[in-house]
Amino acid sequence: MLKKNILSASALSILVAMPAFAQEAQAQSSIDVLKDEVVVTATKKAGGENVQDVPISMTALGADQLNALQVRDISGLSFKMPNVTLDDIGTARGTANFSIRGLGVNSSIPSIDPAVGVFVDGMYLGINGGVIFDTFDLESIEVLRGPQGVLFGKNVTGGAVLINTADPSYDFGVKAKVAVESGLRDTGVNYYTMGSITGPIMGDSVAGKLAVYYNNDEGWFKSGFDGSNVGKSDTFIIRPSLKFSPSDTSEIILKFEHGESNGDGPVGQSHTNGSGLDGQIVSFDRNSFGNSNNERGLTDAEWNHAIVEANFDVAFGNGTITNIFAYREFDQAGTSDIDSTPLSLFHADFITAQDQISNELRYSGTFGQMDVTTGLFYFNQNLAYDEVRNLLGVLTPTGAPALTQHGGGEQDHETIGAFANVDFHLNDRATVTAGVRYTDESKDVLVTSLFRNLNAPCSVIGGTCTPDFPGPNDDGSFNSSNWSPSLGINGEISDNTMVYASWKRAFRAGGYNFRVTSPATSPGPFGDERVDTIEIGIKKDWPGLARLNASVFKTNIRDMQRELNLPSTGSGVVQDIRNTANAEILGLEIDGQLIVSDNFLIDGSVGLLDGDYTEILFDISSDGIINDVDFALDIPRLASVTANIGFIYDYDLGDFGTLTTRANYSHRGESTYTDNNLGILNAADRIDASLALTMNDGKTRLSFYGKNLTNNVQHGNDTQLPAVLGIPLGGTFAPLSKGRVVGLELQIDY
Repeated sequence: MLKKNILSASALSILVAMPAFAQEAQAQSSIDVLKDEVVVTATKKAGGENVQDVPISMTALGADQLNALQVRDISGLSFKMPNVTLDDIGTARGTANFSIRGLGVNSSIPSIDPAVGVFVDGMYLGINGGVIFDTFDLESIEVLRGPQGVLFGKNVTGGAVLINTADPSYDFGVKAKVAVESGLRDTGVNYYTMGSITGPIMGDSVAGKLAVYYNNDEGWFKSGFDGSNVGKSDTFIIRPSLKFSPSDTSEIILKFEHGESNGDGPVGQSHTNGSGLDGQIVSFDRNSFGNSNNERGLTDAEWNHAIVEANFDVAFGNGTITNIFAYREFDQAGTSDIDSTPLSLFHADFITAQDQISNELRYSGTFGQMDVTTGLFYFNQNLAYDEVRNLLGVLTPTGAPALTQHGGGEQDHETIGAFANVDFHLNDRATVTAGVRYTDESKDVLVTSLFRNLNAPCSVIGGTCTPDFPGPNDDGSFNSSNWSPSLGINGEISDNTMVYASWKRAFRAGGYNFRVTSPATSPGPFGDERVDTIEIGIKKDWPGLARLNASVFKTNIRDMQRELNLPSTGSGVVQDIRNTANAEILGLEIDGQLIVSDNFLIDGSVGLLDGDYTEILFDISSDGIINDVDFALDIPRLASVTANIGFIYDYDLGDFGTLTTRANYSHRGESTYTDNNLGILNAADRIDASLALTMNDGKTRLSFYGKNLTNNVQHGNDTQLPAVLGIPLGGTFAPLSKGRVVGLELQIDY
């Protein structure tokens, strides 16, 4: 009730304020929006840089571009970029399963560090849980491909995603947006409401902003078990912020966010598994949205974070000192029907409790021919995780589980880093870049193995479990230190043409496994993963006509860190985390746009990947021996082809406004999910389209849009279930992602 009252009050204040403070606006065409070059923060230089001037393979979208694409969460960009997959794993709603250039994770275990780091307003998110909840009121999203170890630290071996929310403004402004969506099926409707109001509070020294978001999803899937709508969710976010400008040389920005998201658990589908075994109780076509779960499940998440950014201009090097302090707490509980059948065979509950603080102090300045960026970083995280497995309820008269397993883990985690990056300008056209980062990390854990607590309920978070790890041969403390260097050169070979070459190294942190479900599953520690990438690229502009970016790269992975996902007749599924192999990935990325005329633009991209194992360190095929079978396996989550092409056309309606038509086709090749290649992620072929009417004043826009109009079926994962779990089972746990989305959106911007 409180959140709805806040939402109503905020929306009312916005609507009341609009007529009083409306200002003249000039309509910007959709073509101009997409032509705009975004100022990015990827190099951490004061004031940012034009994306086309940064010698990094990256995609950046500004606020207007994100708005034109109707982006609701990060996963909405998953098909827009070469060699990038920004999916939700599906097991626990909001848990990122990101992969860039074939490097990603397949796990909802919170003690596993991501391969793609996510940063919100400079705050590093310490776990991959709570990442794909709805986004709104953004300034930009930047997706950096390849290792980013110098400036962004550990856990960016695949790349980094930078989410920048909009700052308060000293100019009064009001934005409001409402949208309604449907899958054009006999299921529920999805409603969005969002708004923001910003302006001066104390002249030109203090500005404020309040942004509010609410989403009600009535359920996107029809249950084959009871005919109800499933996949429901309800999300509320409020973000107040302040900007202080005590002087012309200083600025302080405070942002607070509170969010709540609750609803159903994952909608799992059982289909023929990689061993060719159909689900013995129920089995659906993997290219359908068929499901029949007797457990609706639960997702209940709440988070708060506060970020304080301070910037001070200094005479030393004509530079800027920046300090970003951040605090985040995230709590989530969930229930999942893992067996994905109308029977109670394998259901699971979990609770994640995380809090973190971080601080980055950095300096950016210029000394003659050198641009210098250097700083210190501190991160501390406390993490606790409970898991309960409820097995074989179908075998009892009451339906209560015949077998339960309880366990999880606690972790204290600290990271200290120092970094420096120098751009040395050889002349007006050529620059040499060198950087290095030192990271020291420690993790101290207590792990309670699930298989040791059979029918013995306990709670790690509640303090009633007795940890069985560390044991006498391990102190439960993981410590590592790493150097992440980089070296590059870039230059302008002609006007509007930049070429670059670089070598970069990054590390993904080792650690422990909180989900120990069998005696053969190791709690850890597993070691760090090291990634080295050599890349050559070009960025070319033909002003007013076209833009083309391209790069080729070779990535070497040492001590690849993988979560081996295997069926188990005793626990349903086991996940054993190991350093499994060394590997090599070759790739090509091309993206660009062609301005056919003042009102017609074509854009697109293509990404190609080819990966092979060069050394096998662990039996990833699970056949008991390391041999050619292991070397022949595909690297999981590596789609060999990603591509998209689209157009946008503006039609002038005279005094009435502008009608904009946009269409886009995207393709992503099939990839394997499990290391033994039995789990498969479907290939994707999608068509998105929209029709938008923008009034001439630029203040009002009405959009009709469709996403995934081909109703392509995607799964968050493809977990293989055992042939027998008390009774014959087979099949899979494959959480369904949304199919076709058709929506109507009204936006007002004053």
